Amino acid sequence: MVKLNQFLIFALGLSIGLTIGSFLQTFPLSLTSWPTSLNTTPLPFLTLSPERHPPPPPPPIIYNDGDLVGSHNMSDDELLWRASMVPHKRDQGKTPKVAFMFLTKGPLPLASLWNLFFKGHQNFYSIYVHTHPSFNYSWPPDSVFYGRAIPSQEVEWGTMSMVDAERRLLANALLNFANERFVLLSESCIPLFKFTTIYNYLINSKFSFLPSFDDLRLAGRGRYNPKMHPNIALEDWRKGSQWFEVKRELAIRMVSDQKYYSTFKDHCHPPCYNDEHYFPTLGHILFPDLISNRSVTYVNWSHVGTHVGSHPDRFIEHDITKDFLNDLRFGLSNCTYNGNLTTMCFLFARKFVGDTLKPLLEIAPKILF
Repeated sequence: MVKLNQFLIFALGLSIGLTIGSFLQTFPLSLTSWPTSLNTTPLPFLTLSPERHPPPPPPPIIYNDGDLVGSHNMSDDELLWRASMVPHKRDQGKTPKVAFMFLTKGPLPLASLWNLFFKGHQNFYSIYVHTHPSFNYSWPPDSVFYGRAIPSQEVEWGTMSMVDAERRLLANALLNFANERFVLLSESCIPLFKFTTIYNYLINSKFSFLPSFDDLRLAGRGRYNPKMHPNIALEDWRKGSQWFEVKRELAIRMVSDQKYYSTFKDHCHPPCYNDEHYFPTLGHILFPDLISNRSVTYVNWSHVGTHVGSHPDRFIEHDITKDFLNDLRFGLSNCTYNGNLTTMCFLFARKFVGDTLKPLLEIAPKILF
């Protein structure tokens, strides 16, 4: 009888064991999902900061020659993260390109001039246009600007939204691994030389063209906020034109920055204008030996403080002459290019209003292109 009871107990235990084993095979126990307490709310100190812990890599996107342009729906955070991970050197198997990045409110009144400038050089440039998000004009298919608008956000002059737009343009352009140089332009800019001249000037330059200087005036150091210390010291505070041109390595560092960007966003508000100080200060702190401390885009500030206030002078139809354009090209100043003195300092100029297009199209083929 005792042996029979022991056999029944053994058989019952074996049956229970086989049942549990079968259950675990069908529904495996995940230790990572097992609660450690009845309170499953994450503890504050366990919350991962996206700045310190980037999200896992998203699935790859298939695109043509790296250009996503208007076809993606990435958030700014994802776009900047992607751009910060691209190669610092362009794809050596591709012809180096210059990325022309247009920051504009809407239309491009001088588009016909740019069409003439780019004609015949399709393999040597990329174009990116950041407009107001409500602007829905579609350039004609034969325009170089056709399909080149990137997903955009509203921009307010003098605020961090201007820097956001510039970083958005850089990030989109960085996704094309052939882009080697990146130049920021506005809708009022014109080229001062033919395409091949500008292309060779930029591609062969040892330096990037990012103005960055210590302005001791109220409009310079006077805009510094002591709350920026210690991330940014007063002696590191710099000013410069927002119209920069940079090589690939610097463009990546400009979209990757979080430390100084956060400081500016928190403590630089009008009359502290982010677009005049953020990139110049960043360049001085992170890569001072790689910038030329000058711009390749001419702007006339001689009338500031008079009838135009704090904005640069505008050029209108009757200003456009052959002598005027040649002065912009060679007669305004001396500068250095790769260590050598030159009078060819500016490759672009602004601000040209819409009525200058007709005389520009008449003169440009004779002296510019």
